[in-house]
Formats: sequence, structure tokens, C-alpha cells
Amino acid sequence: MANKFYGTGRRKKSIARVYLEPGKGEITVNKRSIDEYFGLETLKVIVRQPLEAVGVADKYDVIVTVHGGGFTGQAGAIRHGIARALLQADADYRPALKQAGYLTRDPRMKERKKYGLKGARRAPQFSKR
Repeated sequence: MANKFYGTGRRKKSIARVYLEPGKGEITVNKRSIDEYFGLETLKVIVRQPLEAVGVADKYDVIVTVHGGGFTGQAGAIRHGIARALLQADADYRPALKQAGYLTRDPRMKERKKYGLKGARRAPQFSKR
């Protein structure tokens, strides 16, 4: 068995580089523990979802480098990266991860600002005179 598995995860502006190593289930994000890095419990749950879907939450240590975007986008990117790394570890995990939707890159991005408008869709205030 190889000692490291790699997966790249992306969401919005966030990019996560995820390494899986056989271990006892510790998750490190940018050299800090997951509890230190993410304040919200929901974000920690999002990050752990793929590991729990295939039942290996305590078999791998996860080392993550993530940059760009906000906390929610980063959590989504890490989840995507973990799912991809798990596929490298064992291809048999594919049906479970695919079914849960963890392998799909979330395509939703910020809409561009259009000329003549104040934002993507926000028009200048209308006045009859």
C-alpha cells in the first residue's frame, strides 16, 4: 500500500490540496487542527463527510493546504479533495462517494458584473424624473 494519496478539491475561489496518510483520523488544515481552523461545527461536519461515507474516519490522517475564498468554500473544497484522494486509496469507494455527490465539482461561481449595472444584476435606482 502506498503511503500517501493525493486529491485536489475546488469550490468557488478555494483550492485545497489534500494528502491522505494511514493514521488514526487526525485532520490538519494549513498546519492547524481542524478544530482550531474551522470555528463552526457544520464546516467540520462537511469536511468529515466523505471519510464517514466510506467508513474510514479513523484509518487515515488528512493533511490539507487550502487557500482562496471564505471558510464555507474552503470546507467544500476540502471535502472534494478528500473524496478524490479516497478514490486513489481504493477505487471500490467510488459508488458510495458518487451516490453522496462528493465527487462532483460544484460549478456555482460568482456572476460577473455587467456594464450599466452596479453589480451582476443590481440596476441603478430608477426615478421617473
